[in-house]
Amino acid sequence: MDNPNPENPIHEEPNAQPTPPEAEHHEGLAAHVPEADDIEKLKSQINETKDKYLRLFADFENYRRRVAKEKLEFFTTANEDLIKALLPVLDDFERAQKSFEQGGTDLEAIKQGVALIYNKLYRVLEQKGVKPVEAAGETFNPDLHEAITQFPAPSDELKGKVMDVVEKGYFLGEKVIRYAKVVVGA
Repeated sequence: MDNPNPENPIHEEPNAQPTPPEAEHHEGLAAHVPEADDIEKLKSQINETKDKYLRLFADFENYRRRVAKEKLEFFTTANEDLIKALLPVLDDFERAQKSFEQGGTDLEAIKQGVALIYNKLYRVLEQKGVKPVEAAGETFNPDLHEAITQFPAPSDELKGKVMDVVEKGYFLGEKVIRYAKVVVGA
């Protein structure tokens, strides 16, 4: 029986033996079997990669410990500049206290001394970024003010406004570090 169409596999010779796919697969594997040199190279690469990994891990652990130590040191000394700036104010208070104990009775001198110490403290805080929250007469703002009570407003324009400041509020930079305690007109 002749195959009229050689491209049509249906009309193959009945005695033709097809090549089993397993045989092709085994032939391909035989070509890819690594030699002893290749195995040694791969083992060497694995060892190098392990070594790099261990060194990188050790470097990271050292970095993590160093950062933790620096962070701890930062927190313990973070306010050092502020404390150094406040020490002269403390010295002034101590001198004023000695003056009181030695019988300082000149009321005007005491007032001037307290005003000087207050101004010095205020300047130090101002240099460190502290500024007061303006509250008196302003519209009540819960982002800046803490209402401790409401009081009947004597006029309509004072409703919702801050009528009195019981305790000043302060910013540190742009952040409110203490809300102003206020009396609000109702």
